[in-house]
Amino acid sequence: MGSVAFTLEMGIVFGLLGLTILLFVTEVIRIDLAALSVLFLLGMVALVPGVAPIVEGEALFSGFASNAVIAIIAVMIIGKGLDRSGVMNRLADLILRFGGQTERRVMATTSGAVGIITSFMQNIGAAALFMPVINRIGAAARIPRSRLLMPMGFAAIVGGTLTLVASSPLILLNDLLPRDVEGFGLFDVTPIGLALLGTLILYFALFGRWVLPARDPQTEDPDESRVQTTSAWFRDVYGMDFGVREARLDEDSSLAGMRVGDFEAAFGVHVVGVTTGDETRIEPNRDVELERGAHLAILGPVTTIETTCDHTGTVLKDELDVFARALSARHGGIAEVIIPPGSDLIGQTVRDKGMRRSYGISVLRIQRGDDLIVDEVPDTPLKAGDTLVVHTPWENLQALEDDRDFVVVTSRYPRRKQEASKTHRPLAALGSLALGLGLVLFTDLPLALALLGGALGMIFTGVITMDEAYRGISWKTVFLLASLIPLGLAVENSGAGEWIATNGMQQLEGMPVWVLQVAVFLLTTFFTLVMSNVGATVLLVPLAVSFASVAQGMGIDADPRVFALIVAIAASNSFILPTHQVNALIMDPGGYRVADYLRAGAGVTLLFMVVSLLVINLLF
Repeated sequence: MGSVAFTLEMGIVFGLLGLTILLFVTEVIRIDLAALSVLFLLGMVALVPGVAPIVEGEALFSGFASNAVIAIIAVMIIGKGLDRSGVMNRLADLILRFGGQTERRVMATTSGAVGIITSFMQNIGAAALFMPVINRIGAAARIPRSRLLMPMGFAAIVGGTLTLVASSPLILLNDLLPRDVEGFGLFDVTPIGLALLGTLILYFALFGRWVLPARDPQTEDPDESRVQTTSAWFRDVYGMDFGVREARLDEDSSLAGMRVGDFEAAFGVHVVGVTTGDETRIEPNRDVELERGAHLAILGPVTTIETTCDHTGTVLKDELDVFARALSARHGGIAEVIIPPGSDLIGQTVRDKGMRRSYGISVLRIQRGDDLIVDEVPDTPLKAGDTLVVHTPWENLQALEDDRDFVVVTSRYPRRKQEASKTHRPLAALGSLALGLGLVLFTDLPLALALLGGALGMIFTGVITMDEAYRGISWKTVFLLASLIPLGLAVENSGAGEWIATNGMQQLEGMPVWVLQVAVFLLTTFFTLVMSNVGATVLLVPLAVSFASVAQGMGIDADPRVFALIVAIAASNSFILPTHQVNALIMDPGGYRVADYLRAGAGVTLLFMVVSLLVINLLF
């Protein structure tokens, strides 16, 4: 087989590929902005003297009109409708009823349920939906949530291999195949996904006790009289001796006339209660003015509160009086909430949003990975995955459990007896889902158009409004995908894919086909760990197809269709680092470290590859 000559166009494409990987790994700019920038540079190649345009005209923006992008948008809308209808909550209630009390049974039930649910909605949405459920189950069964969250998160990732619409790589697959290669049906990959999900559950059932950490034991007791006090909770979890003290502003107090926000900024404490006239306010607005004779409930280090009162002429009481009931451990305290991907709060600050006014919570700390943000809390733009340490009445916290902008991870608080999970047109939601799937299964319509029918059903039947549908779409994912598809075309048009495949085949000449498959699988796994699975799929499917085509020319039985599927499946093999969105989401609530992912994820990564390749070769 002759070698392929290296051209200037190939060099430009390789340079853009390298830049894409560098920007994705370092995240010096947002990955969607990075993808748009690479798209712009790809178009600017036409201005380079002596270089023909690599992707011309309308093809440069073909990603925005691709079936894959429309299909992903439709799946997001359908997932939003299922969530809004209460169907997911009903399913969660069933799991709570039948999940059992033993760790293995609870883990298997929740992981299996999340995996199945993920086959029809985005894995990050399924994981966020089940986090509060995991907290309640763990508290009732007295199982550390660190023993449940990781299996659940991994199951959400694996569930993306159950159907062709369950994850972005598989949704992309048919669009990235050459026109002369047969596409895949909705359930063609289901046996692979079921085998992987079963293997994952079996792995944690057998080895979970050794590979999963046992941190953050759940100690919730249904008896409200045994709920920890605010100060004890804060001290036990964060190692800081915080407490709530009550004070009164006398005539000589220099705090009179000062606003709550200014007082907090000046002295490093938090006002969680204040009286104004005959009214008692819990979690008062930062703009509330402190009046002479007013009573304050101040949260902070006890020594700081005492020093503040001494310096300002404010009388510090020995115990809670006016606020004794409102701020008792039965009615309020410290809690943790997470900002999930897709939250409308991302990019906003605590001050801009007015957390107290909007949600009745005081944000005390922001935990971002290994960083603890304390002094800059009011003016720090929020990011997906941030853990907010808040002080709040429990009724406000319970309301946040129904707010899709938050994921409540604190289980140690007394909930009021709740009515049966509220539903909103559940039959219409299920009918819309059935419509979309029916069009996929029983008609020859394109996948995107069929799923769009299900999404429109959600809107026309009133399950969600058009505005809610817009909010349910991750536009970051849409722009990322649409911007990277032309880069995949550039790899093919420039001959770069054929060049890599040819040179790779020369290195692997004489090797059996399974060695080639393992090489493609490992390469995809590596790319998936250091960049988005969408980016890895778009970049590597054309390469894998070229790889297989060259192998066929050398007399090796390598099916391009199978090699493309290996890439799409391997793009979900992301367990040993917290780089996947789901892994990042569960990291702080589970108290996980990178070493925990390495220990638990190493076995899953190896089993994922072995089982995937075995089943793919048996089927195809």
